[in-house]
Amino acid sequence: MDSGDRQVAMRRTAEMAAVFMIGDGLLGILQPTRHVELWRSRFVIVDNLVRPFGGRPGRRRGYGVVQLVAGLALASRLRAPAKSVTAGDIDG
Repeated sequence: MDSGDRQVAMRRTAEMAAVFMIGDGLLGILQPTRHVELWRSRFVIVDNLVRPFGGRPGRRRGYGVVQLVAGLALASRLRAPAKSVTAGDIDG
């Protein structure tokens, strides 16, 4: 993998992180109780992430706003690669 491929892979990874933050943030804003209850888990690590929001929809909404803003900020900083990938590049 050359440096151009690595840069594209890093951009795609950052884009996926931004999409996750935006989507999770919106769900946390619009449906905080349902969203937190869905992520409650027997796995301590997972449950520890959502426990602070249990029974506190306002707190989850606030965190959702933070996620949404951070995701949009990350996405807005991403730049297109120097050479776009086309269907011909994929098909050979």
